[in-house]
Amino acid sequence: MELCYRGLTYNYNPPTIEMGEEKVGGTYRGLEWRFRNIKKAPVMQTNLDLKYRGLRYHVGSEVKAPQAIPEVAPVTPVVAAAASMAGSVAETARALMISRDRSIKIRQQAMLGRLATEVGLTADSGKYWSRIQGKIQPTFRVNYEHHVGSYS
Repeated sequence: MELCYRGLTYNYNPPTIEMGEEKVGGTYRGLEWRFRNIKKAPVMQTNLDLKYRGLRYHVGSEVKAPQAIPEVAPVTPVVAAAASMAGSVAETARALMISRDRSIKIRQQAMLGRLATEVGLTADSGKYWSRIQGKIQPTFRVNYEHHVGSYS
């Protein structure tokens, strides 16, 4: 079939699609209908240069797998590993404590903002406690349970 697009003429041969048997069908409002299922899904072959993880390849060509180079694991003394683990545990504990303090401050700020709007103050007045003090009330940490069911 010869087609023309923007002054260029070219031959176009549409791919043929094999249909399965028409097992299901019927009539709807006097018109006949049938399901036509494709036997095999059409896959168009590309002629482009494809790239996967930095390797160029063409569809249909065999890709040579890169040869694996055996790596030698560096030998580290046990004492250095134990010292780094202790440091990482301390850093992890510190990060968890800072994260919990931050979540408590955010929760307290939200509670203060809701209280300020309930009393009738402006929205800006509810932001002052955290900014001025910058610390958590001592009684709040004692009864603060960190779980999904805790509501302020």
